[in-house]
Amino acid sequence: MKLCQFVGLCGSLRKQSAHEQILRTMAQELLPSDTHLALFRLHEIPPYNEDLEGAATPAAVLELRQSVNAADGVVIGSPEYNHGMSGVLKNALDWLSRPHGKSVLAAKPVLTFTASPAFTGGVRAQQQLNETLWAIPADLARYPQIVIGSVQSKMSDGRLVDEPSREYVRAGLKVLRQMVRVAE
Repeated sequence: MKLCQFVGLCGSLRKQSAHEQILRTMAQELLPSDTHLALFRLHEIPPYNEDLEGAATPAAVLELRQSVNAADGVVIGSPEYNHGMSGVLKNALDWLSRPHGKSVLAAKPVLTFTASPAFTGGVRAQQQLNETLWAIPADLARYPQIVIGSVQSKMSDGRLVDEPSREYVRAGLKVLRQMVRVAE
């Protein structure tokens, strides 16, 4: 049986990002047994500029596109900044949506999650993130919607330890894996 490959994109650049820690917890503890998740860090992705498409596309963007294209599915985590997804994530999605009509995310199975210190868990960012992905159009896992409120109280030693949140994440990863099976 072929190992299913997921790529994880973290919408936060913080050193101690809860989103990156959640992605690492997924990769190390919560994936279906026939699945691997590799994290692609967005730190080197420049601001989107249509003048740089084609031959002038930055190397970091080409690497991002290749990673997403090679993956069977994508897991995206975003913080909520001012009731929306992070700018770094929106920027990466803009690069991934291009060139027009040839996005590496088109029809790609995608699972999203948000987490926040607020009790709302970043739900407004998730709505904006999902709306952008539907427009691309990615194949979005609709349920469960993974929204982790009061995230600091659910983390310990760089891991997601809250069992109800872990169950939601496991369920989402299982749905994403099933979406890949259907597409195979």
